[in-house]
Amino acid sequence: MTMRFEQILADGIAQTSYVVGDDAAGTAAVVDPRPDVDVYLDVARRYGVVITHVFETHIHADFMSGACELVERLGGTAELCVSKEGGATYGFPHRRTVPGERFRFGGVEIEVVFTPGHTPEHISFLLRETGRDEPWGILSGDSFFVDSVGRPDLLGDEQTEELTRALFDTIRQVYWPLPDGVIVYPCHGAGSECGPAIGDRMSSTIGYERQHNPYFAIDDLERFREAMQEDAPPVPTHYPRLKKVNAGGPPVIGNLPRVPALGPEAFGRAVPDGQLLDTRDMLAFGGGHIEGAVNIGARPDLSVWAGWLLDPGRPLFLVLDDERRLTEVVTRLWRVGFTRFGGYLAGGMAAWQEAGQPLRHLPQLSVHELRERQDVLRLDVRKSDEWQGGHMPEAQHLFLGELPGRLDEIDRDRPVATYCASGFRASVAASLLAARGFDVRNVPGSWQAWTAAGFAVARD
Repeated sequence: MTMRFEQILADGIAQTSYVVGDDAAGTAAVVDPRPDVDVYLDVARRYGVVITHVFETHIHADFMSGACELVERLGGTAELCVSKEGGATYGFPHRRTVPGERFRFGGVEIEVVFTPGHTPEHISFLLRETGRDEPWGILSGDSFFVDSVGRPDLLGDEQTEELTRALFDTIRQVYWPLPDGVIVYPCHGAGSECGPAIGDRMSSTIGYERQHNPYFAIDDLERFREAMQEDAPPVPTHYPRLKKVNAGGPPVIGNLPRVPALGPEAFGRAVPDGQLLDTRDMLAFGGGHIEGAVNIGARPDLSVWAGWLLDPGRPLFLVLDDERRLTEVVTRLWRVGFTRFGGYLAGGMAAWQEAGQPLRHLPQLSVHELRERQDVLRLDVRKSDEWQGGHMPEAQHLFLGELPGRLDEIDRDRPVATYCASGFRASVAASLLAARGFDVRNVPGSWQAWTAAGFAVARD
């Protein structure tokens, strides 16, 4: 017998899912799958196992669940297991698990543990060798993270107090009594907004967290409540939407969403019916782009910022730097719920330009030029903690994720220069402002370039 255990990272959304099984028994389970499920089918083939169960720790808010997609790709033969606790309702076929219930996959057992707090229905999974009482690991979902814990405020103010109490009890009554050697495998790593200041490591142990996790150490409810309120990051706009999608049952695509190729003329005619996403580098975008395009480069965090800023109800039209990256871009968008695509520009911006189509330009302003321009409004679009750590003198702070709803706070009578840590988020912000008629330019290098040049730093 060889126990098979694999942690699978979806970068960008910092989400981890798991394959647990036994190649001698020939069976395995998948926990918290993402929608691009080929990765789990590939693992199963590699180990010669059949995926018989698909488990969800809770109704996810930050990414589109792949549970229904995976069960469908398995021919409907796997059981989709969800929590029966917390009054959760589901709009898809499922089996409700009971706390204490154990599932055996050859030499490994998975036991359901009720761990509410992040959500009312949240469950986790203890991992044991078959026949042994002491667990060796726990799949903690979003209830417990490396250096952090799940946030209890994602369901709104009316439920935050109850969930905070539940989370505190979960930590003290479920996690604290576990042996120090138990390995913690969470659903998210650093970069996720599902918990405050999640650590960089992809797993930990109860013993290590007992010593170093600041939230694990708090033994007073009031202090725990204060810590969670003070440290909670902004709630991304796509979280409430994806919560509803995942509870109702995400659409089953059967493969990647389809994105037809469109020539320049057809692309230009179709774009007004949807929204235009340009995934090229910021300098390429600044040199020439289609009017109204939002620039989010094809990096891992494309998923996060598309979720924050774009509307999944309207078809997306894509401009790529390389058509061979279409699968990568669509996958990253699918993970945060985008399934409607109007098409991509065949031949890219070179074809658009050669067809005589109109171009727009986004000026790029170096930090040296910006320092000399007293007429330009310096707009910092970083997170609050980045701003508090130091910013350009006389700058205005508006977090990128909240920018579309706060445009009236920006002086339209002044030219605007957007900056972030390195220029990526600044270009996103600048493209949004340009599409809404602002006189705007992007600052490549942004804060890194400003500090490297030795320019003045302000702190509030």
